[in-house]
Amino acid sequence: MDERTFGRLGQRASVVGLGTWQLGADWGDVDDKEALSVLEAAAESGVTFFDTADVYGDGRSEQTIATFLRGRPDLHVFVATKMGRRVEQIPENYVLDNFRAWNDRSRRNLGVDRLDLVQLHCPPTPVYSSDEVFDALDTLVAEERIAAYGVSVETCEEALTAIARPGVASVQIIFNAFRMKPLHKVLPAAQEAGVGIIARVPLASGLLSGKYTKDTVFPENDHRTYNRHGESFDVGETFSGVDYTTGVEAAAEFSALAPEGYTPAQLALRWIVQQPGVTTVIPGARNPEQARANAAAAALPELSAETLTAIQDIYDRRIKDQVESRW
Repeated sequence: MDERTFGRLGQRASVVGLGTWQLGADWGDVDDKEALSVLEAAAESGVTFFDTADVYGDGRSEQTIATFLRGRPDLHVFVATKMGRRVEQIPENYVLDNFRAWNDRSRRNLGVDRLDLVQLHCPPTPVYSSDEVFDALDTLVAEERIAAYGVSVETCEEALTAIARPGVASVQIIFNAFRMKPLHKVLPAAQEAGVGIIARVPLASGLLSGKYTKDTVFPENDHRTYNRHGESFDVGETFSGVDYTTGVEAAAEFSALAPEGYTPAQLALRWIVQQPGVTTVIPGARNPEQARANAAAAALPELSAETLTAIQDIYDRRIKDQVESRW
């Protein structure tokens, strides 16, 4: 699989990575054996970038990755984790002592002395403007607890604030055919600064797979049930903030654009991979077949100008007014 470089870090990652939120929690049940099978299928398909977080299953996702990599010492996988969501979301909690404690826990979970990349996990907006926070992150690098740091953001403005920080190696942001706003300023700014862009929620929580209808019922422990209106965290993380009924209708139009040989999900991933400035996209997978299909999108032919225009039209007509003013 093609790889791209995080400019400020010099580290390469496969253009299609693997998001592992679903291997920890909040997407229904995935047992340990299935989770390991997903990691194996992704790695065998050329994926060299895994994204996780300390809160995914209260550390289960990190621990599962560690178990897998211990059994595959031949693999060279870049593992990015996140920190900051284990405490009340106030800026005062983003301090060096907490960072050290969170890092120590993630290092134990992942079985490493130094973490490849640690991202602030969608912290309160003022955190991105705090010199003390970024001084503390620089200290973690100096102490060799982490090789590099980045941020995961909710809004484009947060992304731009972070990109202006000289030590930020990456920005993780929701970016997909139903959330195009990062195209305008964030991707160009990141490309110019050498900051890697990690595109998350690439299938709009599965909407862009074209599998769901208005009558689809998700498990009670799936965020697509319990966070549909932002009850537990930012509603933009669930269906990219798009009203479910609107999203299903727009996804049906989107699916019809898939060229021969593409699934709708692969169309969505290929669209992201084609955008200048994207370093890697991190779809999740609940089974090995999904992991292989997602990885295969990297090798599909580029989308035509006609298809790109049609995707833009769906966004402009159905989605843009719902999301651009919020994120």
